Amino acid sequence: MSLEKLIEASRYYGSNPEYVLAGGGNTSYKDEDFLFVKASGISLGSIQGDGFVKMERRALSAIWKKDYPENSDAREAAVLADMMASRCPGEESKRPSVETLLHDLLPFSYVIHTHPALVNGLCCSRDGEKAARELFPNAAWIPLINPGYVLSKFVKEVIDKRPRVSNIIILLQNHGIFVAADSIQEINEVYKTVMQTLNQKIVKTPDFDNSVSTFGNSEIIKKQILAAAEKNHPDKPWLIKFERNNQIAAFVSDNAAFKPVSSAYTPDHMVYSGSDPLFIDEVVLKDMSGFEAVFKDHAEKKGRIPKIIAVKELGIFGLEHSEKAVDNALELFGDTQKVAVYSESFGGPFFMNDSMIHFINNWEVERYRSHIAVK
Repeated sequence: MSLEKLIEASRYYGSNPEYVLAGGGNTSYKDEDFLFVKASGISLGSIQGDGFVKMERRALSAIWKKDYPENSDAREAAVLADMMASRCPGEESKRPSVETLLHDLLPFSYVIHTHPALVNGLCCSRDGEKAARELFPNAAWIPLINPGYVLSKFVKEVIDKRPRVSNIIILLQNHGIFVAADSIQEINEVYKTVMQTLNQKIVKTPDFDNSVSTFGNSEIIKKQILAAAEKNHPDKPWLIKFERNNQIAAFVSDNAAFKPVSSAYTPDHMVYSGSDPLFIDEVVLKDMSGFEAVFKDHAEKKGRIPKIIAVKELGIFGLEHSEKAVDNALELFGDTQKVAVYSESFGGPFFMNDSMIHFINNWEVERYRSHIAVK
């Protein structure tokens, strides 16, 4: 059965951190009548048959014939309602991936969408488009664009103009990669080629060894950060973890060194590790009242508590409401570091812009995905 092949492939890519982290990535299989697409927030690495949502393709196709509001909130709400209405009977308890429309429009049986740091080193770089056209001339490059309906509509227009071939590669700026074909074997071959090609172009790799010595007292600083978080948001429990390695030490050596990891490269980074890490000069930490003021000012300006706090010449702290959420935050910030280093091979880092960051931070779809992923 084709769904069994999809489950096997999903687990393969989902259990490999080179391709997918936390609840990221999504996969699908389709025939003439139905689309089976990963449910939002479900982990690909352990997915089973009930982790996919069965969708009516005729109902999904009808979405392209409708007119939606210009206002982004109203538009996304209306599209989501129509997409939820496209679920087959018995699927009402599950929510399809935000990229369901994109999966459905690709004219191939299988679609595997992942967010490899190696690929995003290209897609999140200043010269990414130029390099992508040189390295992957047959791939479709999609510029920075809001996810969901707008992205799917843009991709549809691109795909409709392209001749039918045996597979398709879609590289999305500040997002990741889609590979679609009529067999999992062909998709695997395409991914292998993409990763090998990029590995040959990378001039620098991240160093996550732990040979660096630790400066300062991380336990004392943990207590200070927790106290500041609890003072700002006493209604929720807080958990904190500390990390330091060679790569982190390089990025936290000073404020300038931290710049390449100071914002968000992709929606996944935003969902799990946030869009606005806080960098703290160690001098501030000598005065608790001064640290609380800096922490509060940052939270008020950004409208949220930072999930990552970096301390000069010390390391990083992950701050969240549960152990799983903290682990996700640290893991995705590790991915941010990889992307930053890989991007140096393609002209240097390129973050999502403020408009995109604002959209995703306020998008109900991503809040739902974040909530499901830490259950």
